[in-house]
Amino acid sequence: MNTVWPTLLFGFILGLKHATEPDHVIAVSTIASRTKKLSLSSLAGIFWGIGHTTTLFVVGMIVIGLEQQIPETAAMWLELAVGVMIVVLGITSFRSAYVVSSKKEVDISHLHLKSTMIGIVHGLAGSAGMVLLTLTTVDTRLQAVLFILIFGVGTVMGMMLFTTFLGLPFIWMKRKQIVFQFTIKAVSLISIVYGLYYMYRISSEIIV
Repeated sequence: MNTVWPTLLFGFILGLKHATEPDHVIAVSTIASRTKKLSLSSLAGIFWGIGHTTTLFVVGMIVIGLEQQIPETAAMWLELAVGVMIVVLGITSFRSAYVVSSKKEVDISHLHLKSTMIGIVHGLAGSAGMVLLTLTTVDTRLQAVLFILIFGVGTVMGMMLFTTFLGLPFIWMKRKQIVFQFTIKAVSLISIVYGLYYMYRISSEIIV
């Protein structure tokens, strides 16, 4: 069992790194930037990680149990769905900038649900790569279970740390309404542009 610990540590570190991939960061930024409390910003990252880990674990265990691979075409279409989601998040965040900057509180339950759903979509898109990584890293199904779970813990912690860090300037700016609105709109526009670029890149790979 001692020989497994380096592998699990490797999975944890990969999880931390995985959380900071551009598509993950940009998608969650549209949620975290709309919060007025640092704790809510942190929770946005935690719930993203929960959704992401749940999907990876369920899909990963099914595919590994059946000893199959997710078809490359299916994986590409799931990645394309991520691009669409990022664009939609950017548009909705841009439109709601004025509401967030007012004294109205953000619906916490919807905030957590959105973060979880974003994580689920990212988990679906990343499940093919996760299965391949797991199969090439571990030797047994028990190790596969542990590896995916530890990887998930890493992603939860990584995204929580990122959204907490992201929330700090927004907490500072919440009383500066003009700057606050401008920043949320900037984050939203970045999300839209990146989502369109992401869709273009994946579409090119599907066509080829």
